[in-house]
Amino acid sequence: MSPFSRSYNCIAWAASVTRVRWEPDPFQQYYWPDQVPRDYTVEAFIAAYQTIGFDVCSSDLLEPGIEKIAIYTLNNMPEHAARQLPNGSWTSKMGDFEDIQHRNLNDVSGPFYGHPTVYMSRKLEKDLL
Repeated sequence: MSPFSRSYNCIAWAASVTRVRWEPDPFQQYYWPDQVPRDYTVEAFIAAYQTIGFDVCSSDLLEPGIEKIAIYTLNNMPEHAARQLPNGSWTSKMGDFEDIQHRNLNDVSGPFYGHPTVYMSRKLEKDLL
C-alpha cells in the first residue's frame, strides 16, 4: 500500500499517523501521548489509543461507521497493531517496510508479531464515510 519508510511504525499506522513513530521509548526519542506512561504494556498502548478516541471493544467484526484497530501481543507484551479498512480487510505496517493489506488479522499472526488480543473502536468522522 505504500513504500518503505522509517518515519512511522505499525503503532502509528494503526492510528492513521504517517509523520511520526509511536513508541513508548523511555528516552523519549519518539512520539508518545504525554499523559500516557512510557511503558511497553498492553495497558499503556490502550491508553495511548484512547487519547485519540478509541475504546476497547469486544470483536474485530466490521461495523458501518466504526473504525477498528487490533493490538497484537506476544508473551503479554504489545508487538504490533493493525487497522481495519472500510471494506473489512486490515492494514499493517511491517516494521520499517511497506504497509500491507490483509484479509484478516490471522494473516500476520505468529511467532514474530504474536496474536490479536485487544480490539478497539471509534466512530468515524462524517467526512470519512
